[in-house]
Amino acid sequence: MHSTIMLDIAAPADLVFDLARDPRRWERLLPHYARSHAVDVRADAVVIDFVARRPFPLVGILGLGLPVAWRARTWSEPATRRLRFVHVAGATRGMDVTWRIETRGPAACRVAIDHDFRPRVAVFAAFVDRAFTRPIAGRTLGTFRALAEALADDRRSDPSPETERSA
Repeated sequence: MHSTIMLDIAAPADLVFDLARDPRRWERLLPHYARSHAVDVRADAVVIDFVARRPFPLVGILGLGLPVAWRARTWSEPATRRLRFVHVAGATRGMDVTWRIETRGPAACRVAIDHDFRPRVAVFAAFVDRAFTRPIAGRTLGTFRALAEALADDRRSDPSPETERSA
């Protein structure tokens, strides 16, 4: 099964890429991530244990959610602003995830996350996509949008040294 979610962000693509490119920081940046701990660091990739909370209606209001865990081999491709994840353990073992961060203007971008998941039982992929992948990835994108737009706004409103000297 292949699915894509995407979101437009009013911030430069490089800023969004810089925020998201190191998933080891996600537990500090994303409130729904309880863990993003590196278990194996190599020159070409990092293997990370992730735990995210999948909120449910009513229970989510209380800040609670079902913990969802997986392990993924991750790496970034700076030249194309892509993030890659291949799930190597957990119920989603074998899932291949690609983040594409594309410029949409001088201060705007679109982030698309492609998930390819082909378990032995095809209906399991549809269940995982609807019940877990989309809610968690959607919240991840929404949080990165809020962070990037806030940083972009700060940069636009912060006078540069050149501006102060000429005033």
